[in-house]
Amino acid sequence: MHEVGMMQSILERAVERAKQEGAHHIDGVHMRVGAASGVVPDSLEFAFEIAKKGTIAEDARLETELVPVVCYCANCQLEFQPTDLLYECPECHQPNCEVKQGQEFELAFLDVS
Repeated sequence: MHEVGMMQSILERAVERAKQEGAHHIDGVHMRVGAASGVVPDSLEFAFEIAKKGTIAEDARLETELVPVVCYCANCQLEFQPTDLLYECPECHQPNCEVKQGQEFELAFLDVS
């Protein structure tokens, strides 16, 4: 489960940033996770519970914003949300459209005290 390593890395950065700002506790960790990021939200929550032990985020909650996939077809100049994993343009059926959003895995913000 690669989510544990990813969450440990995110929490390390979050703790470092919170301490730089003079915080003693992290109360909430807010993440943006794209539908095409390869991260499973339930696994991420499990990883968060493991990674936060013994840190200033031990009592924190994890909030996850799921970001849908949005593609762009240069041929039609159309932005669309694909209905399957092929990301094919619904207008011209171009098979390899650019993914504009949906691959995010990022720390959006922290609630600290």
